[in-house]
Amino acid sequence: MDRLSAALGRIAPSATLAMSGRVIDLKAQGIDVIGLSAGEPDFDTPDFVKEAAIQAIRDGMTKYTAVDGIAPLKQAIIAKFKRDNGIDYSPKQITVNSGGKHTLFNALVATLDKGDEVIIPAPYWVSYPDIVQFAGGTPVVIMATAAQHYKITPEQLDAAITPKTRWLILNSPSNPTGAAYNSVELEALGQVLLKHPHVMLLTDDMYEHIWYAQSPFATMLQVCPDLYDRTLTMNGASKAYAMTGWRIGYAGGPEWLIKAMGDLQSQSTSNPCSISQYAVLAALNGPQDFLRERNAAFKERRDLVVAMLNDAPGLSCPTPEGAFYVYPDASGVMGKTTPKGKKIETDADLIDYFLDDYRVAAVHGAAFGLSPGFRISYATSAEILKEACTRIQSACAALV
Repeated sequence: MDRLSAALGRIAPSATLAMSGRVIDLKAQGIDVIGLSAGEPDFDTPDFVKEAAIQAIRDGMTKYTAVDGIAPLKQAIIAKFKRDNGIDYSPKQITVNSGGKHTLFNALVATLDKGDEVIIPAPYWVSYPDIVQFAGGTPVVIMATAAQHYKITPEQLDAAITPKTRWLILNSPSNPTGAAYNSVELEALGQVLLKHPHVMLLTDDMYEHIWYAQSPFATMLQVCPDLYDRTLTMNGASKAYAMTGWRIGYAGGPEWLIKAMGDLQSQSTSNPCSISQYAVLAALNGPQDFLRERNAAFKERRDLVVAMLNDAPGLSCPTPEGAFYVYPDASGVMGKTTPKGKKIETDADLIDYFLDDYRVAAVHGAAFGLSPGFRISYATSAEILKEACTRIQSACAALV
């Protein structure tokens, strides 16, 4: 009676959402806990976007829409890809989904069979391997350590490709590390892919507009246009426009793939929320100046957090070039003991120690495929971040 499917058995609950749930529970008990586990901007959705959504409701735009997006939004996405990335798409090459996770799910479920391999650099976003496994594929993880700035090398990529390789998933800037590939690094990886025409590329550009590097943001098709026919360029409104709850992701890619994703969506969620689509239409077509202001605030927070974590005994925190995460290496605290006598044997132990004894919530590195380390989101105020990092410094100093 209570038997679950084998497919469901291949996935685990999201570690980031699980930690967020623990934070909510603690706060509900009146406990002073600082949550740095959620990947969500603390800025509000811009007012002009909210007004567009309100107007859409007043205009009665509350019915079913085309399965994979209204025509005006597809045109806005086409314009965005051309304006920001120099990529040309037609409406039949655009899909609109209920968040970036949904885009990823559709693409992988539509293309993977048992035995197909998907190359995933680690540290990775927690959902990548689970969705691959749900779809019947096999994740092939490439380790990218702090010593290599959390970025894979062309040699690593070439060595990982087999005749069974179906996809490479490339996320830049990265969740969870903030690592960002520049155009030279992307071109080197692209040259490897050109040698293997059976491999498709899913480039996850969700953090495109949260960027601190000296060189401008680049996505793969800008530097390797020859990969056009086998690349799905994925993006969304959640991070740049502070629209996580609106649930709109989108992508451009080969027409055959976009059609297949639409067919799958027609039998699952059907269309994304109609009101959210009109809101994102306004976001993409409206003023973009606020992105620079928010980016500057994120950069100041990044600098604060990196400096304070590098002052914590046993932690080493690389400086990310995008997104709003840091991923400190915690090798220097492994094997130490807390004041209560508990030995820190894993990064999960460390995160539990931070939460239980110092009331700071982060996410352990094992969830992202690379230990020992942890992810902190600095998408909150500088005041809160300073207090959180002070607590982490105290926690690390107390270990013996």
